[in-house]
Amino acid sequence: MKFERDNPPRWFASDNNASVHPAVMAALERANRGHAVGYGDDPWTARADALFKATFGRDSESFLVWNGTGANVMALGAVLRPWEAVACAETAHINVDETGAPERIVGAKLLAIPSADGKLTPELLEDRLAPFGEIHHSLPRMVSISQPTELGTVYGLDELEALGAFCRARRLVLHVDGARLSNAAVALGASLLEAAGPADLLSFGGTKNGLMYGEALVFLDPALAAGAGHLRKNVLQLASKLRYISAQYSAYLGEGLWKENAARSNAAARRLARAVEEAAGIEPAFPVDVNAVFARIPPESLAPLARSWFFYPWDEKAGLARWMCSWDTEEEEIAAFAADLARQVRGA
Repeated sequence: MKFERDNPPRWFASDNNASVHPAVMAALERANRGHAVGYGDDPWTARADALFKATFGRDSESFLVWNGTGANVMALGAVLRPWEAVACAETAHINVDETGAPERIVGAKLLAIPSADGKLTPELLEDRLAPFGEIHHSLPRMVSISQPTELGTVYGLDELEALGAFCRARRLVLHVDGARLSNAAVALGASLLEAAGPADLLSFGGTKNGLMYGEALVFLDPALAAGAGHLRKNVLQLASKLRYISAQYSAYLGEGLWKENAARSNAAARRLARAVEEAAGIEPAFPVDVNAVFARIPPESLAPLARSWFFYPWDEKAGLARWMCSWDTEEEEIAAFAADLARQVRGA
């Protein structure tokens, strides 16, 4: 259902809705002077390329794109042929939230696997992929995971290594959807590269963490990058004024903004989870690893609460809601939300 809202002034709907960090705006302002050659032949893109290599390895190849769906579609398109398949969690963004773009544009099959916590394991993959491979079935070629998952859970470094070993043994390519990889890295106390684990390809995001727009597809295995420049244009992801995407990464990667912003949003989610539990006695439905809080509240409380606070119900019948924190979430917002929730629950 679609909830009616009384123009809610404060939101816990999505970190996509947050403002752009001032350091990013300043970087854009510096880039907005004079003319520059289009399509990436400019000093800001050269600087961004160098920062990506410093972050993900000097042999990596990175391609800046408009958005996360574009990065994911490009990743699948770089590897998969029409008779091949990618295994992913049932909750994966490529399966649920991309309007069929991977199937339509790439033409490959998605093998969606149920998972209680949003994570894939070698055991789940083995059970799902075992029947595939003969001439009548799509041929598994790739495994795609989200780090963190769509349920806000984070793969540990040992879990990533186990998945990498599974993929290597079966000659499967491992793709990581890292739209919120910065949050996962902070949660793990790891570098961005470590948080991606043994990925062959990485969709790397910053829009949810203080950037205005613009993500990247990073080929950690450079052998897979052949033709990627032409593919980017082919799937409508090459920006003519690429300097405005590139310039943001001077602050994001060059000045460590990714870590600062992710630490703030992760901490805000932990404070929100504590405040909701203390005020309303509601515990998180999943571990609060990053900047997402999932909780079950009385279903009849969802609509009244959503009129004052914009958020997305995850499962309306079960009363499962998702509350996202951002780099700019304020303490006062958390306290006011928890108090309103407590009033709604007591009156339910």
